Amino acid sequence: MTLIPQTGAYDLDSQTLRVVAAVAEFGSITRAASVLGFSQPAVSQHLKRVESRLGMPLVTRAGRGIRLTEAGAVVARHATVVLSALDRAASELSDLSGLRSGRVRLTAFPSASSTIVPQLISTMAAEHAGVHFSYLEAEPPEAIASVRDGHTDLAVAFHYPADRDDPFLDSVESLVVHELARDEVMVLVPDGHPALEVDPDAPLDLARLRQESWIAGCPRCRAHLTGSCARSGFSPTITVETDNAVAVMSMVAAGLGVALLPALALAASPLPPGVTARLTAGGDHRMIVAVTRPGADHVPAVGEALRLLRAHPATLGRPSQASTQPVEG
Repeated sequence: MTLIPQTGAYDLDSQTLRVVAAVAEFGSITRAASVLGFSQPAVSQHLKRVESRLGMPLVTRAGRGIRLTEAGAVVARHATVVLSALDRAASELSDLSGLRSGRVRLTAFPSASSTIVPQLISTMAAEHAGVHFSYLEAEPPEAIASVRDGHTDLAVAFHYPADRDDPFLDSVESLVVHELARDEVMVLVPDGHPALEVDPDAPLDLARLRQESWIAGCPRCRAHLTGSCARSGFSPTITVETDNAVAVMSMVAAGLGVALLPALALAASPLPPGVTARLTAGGDHRMIVAVTRPGADHVPAVGEALRLLRAHPATLGRPSQASTQPVEG
């Protein structure tokens, strides 16, 4: 004959553990009920229901008082360990919820490293010292892949809305995109360039620079440069390529070409002497976004990081109306 154990019959909830532990400590249902904040009849009825479910008594009369049975002593002995673990878990959850602890694994692109990231981490440290950050610099494709793979909680990235071939939407499929700010794209030319003579303060039509040599950046930025020039009716002659924004500015100052750079890059490294930056006549811009996995904003530390990013977008572009949108595949 095979006996099938009915483990469900011995399931014990935390309230039962606390009642039995209090009875063991005080030797009285009345005293245990008072300490726990219940009425004496409520505790007595609870014990009877548990005893009925277990099929054995937990307490028995002893003179004018009560004592634990052998089964009650087993429950009380384990209750001490279990309740201690539950209390520690509740305390840790309270710390997480109250942002007294937690972590955020952050990834962002290079020009954000000296603008958005320091501001975010320093603000979080001032307001929630128990939350810890780890940070890795990466261009958007790698940063978004890190979120998808679970190695990063939050990636600060960018995309160019005007670029039909921008792979951004495909890269964030099934992830959540939180819009942070609009970052204006500036055109950089040497001081005194003839294209500035018409109106030195007006946005610059890229078509005026069709004969110039161009300095291009990362693959995504290069694609944006060629797309912007195409919308202005020409194909740029690219003679220099570098991902270093400071190098781009220095090359423009040296007369080696003209270039496009986002305003955030200029905030990270101010223009050197000899370079003029202008908005483009077409209102060229990119969007700064945060990318997370679905539900990540419900993690208290990550949700607070997102709130701070929306409240203080460290960019020279004007803030966009904050929005959160899942990207459908």
